[in-house]
Amino acid sequence: MSTIGVGLIGTGYMGKCHALAWNAVKPVFGDGPRPVLKHLAEVSPELAHRRADEFGFEKWTSDWRELIADPEVEVVSVTTPNAFHAEMAIAALEAGKHVWCEKPMAVKLEDAERMALKALEAGKVTALGYNYIQNPVIRHIKRLIEEGTIGTVNHFRFEMDEDFMADPEALFYWKSEASSGYGALDDFGVHPLSLIQYLFGGVTRVMAQLSMPYADRPSRDGGRRKVETFDIASVLIELTNGAAGVMALDRSAWGRKGRIAVQVFGSKGTIAYDQERMNEFQLYTASDHAAEQGFRTILTAPVHAPYERFIPAPGHGLGFNELKIIECHELLRAIGGEAAQIVDFEAGLEIERAVHAMARSHHEGAWVRV
Repeated sequence: MSTIGVGLIGTGYMGKCHALAWNAVKPVFGDGPRPVLKHLAEVSPELAHRRADEFGFEKWTSDWRELIADPEVEVVSVTTPNAFHAEMAIAALEAGKHVWCEKPMAVKLEDAERMALKALEAGKVTALGYNYIQNPVIRHIKRLIEEGTIGTVNHFRFEMDEDFMADPEALFYWKSEASSGYGALDDFGVHPLSLIQYLFGGVTRVMAQLSMPYADRPSRDGGRRKVETFDIASVLIELTNGAAGVMALDRSAWGRKGRIAVQVFGSKGTIAYDQERMNEFQLYTASDHAAEQGFRTILTAPVHAPYERFIPAPGHGLGFNELKIIECHELLRAIGGEAAQIVDFEAGLEIERAVHAMARSHHEGAWVRV
């Protein structure tokens, strides 16, 4: 297969990220089929036409079903709001397409289960947009954990904070609607969960508390509308390997822009990482001489694959969109029958089950098994 036909549904922030990745993956990695941008779908003909011209797609439509029916489209990127993921992904799988869907899988657990079942029945490759696991730093941290550099992991702390919901007078929009999900838990808390799954394995049980810092927000019609989602979540986590952990999420944290703070504590040392400084991590090993013990900062470099595919010199740094390119390459490897590092619908369903267990824990006020 020298080429692969691509369809894109949705052209907002994540849609543009997917388009950039599809356009860049062949020049960056050199192997695999060359993506051909065949068909783009948006809510209006005018926007679809404009985005197709900007992104480089051959055709455009305001009916996403027309895109899915296109025989020239072999893989579909779904980058629409959360509530539409299930219907679009299932339709694409039924049409015999591979699917690259943004996270979270779906708003309802039963929809995520249907997506995973349909992927199994269709025999097509699926991937969810958990690009943070593609970071060369995260890959190296996993290697250090597996090699026992910090000994047996006994505790971890993950924090994810952003401030896009921090202003109480910001206009109400779809992320405050119950139809979008629980809020911080499934809007971006799934990212730390993908890292927890990648680094440590499965989650056994959880205890969660959800908070709503603002009861209402101004609406475009001049009134105020009740907020229906939780912008803050605090969770205790127990892993299948027995380790204990904490996950704290806040979409209303002034000053935080893209923070995923990770601390992993082991019997022989500690690893620390912050997504806002995504090209470095800190390592402390108890085996160091007492006079030199301390955290040392390690910068990404060509030795941290696949950093070298982008930049030949250390310390220059990758960004969010580069991680999407790596994710795209892993998807193409999977489509080609090769081993790949992706979160498919089956693995993604485990993340969704953890999210819904957390929401249930909040309402029941008790530990809940996943």
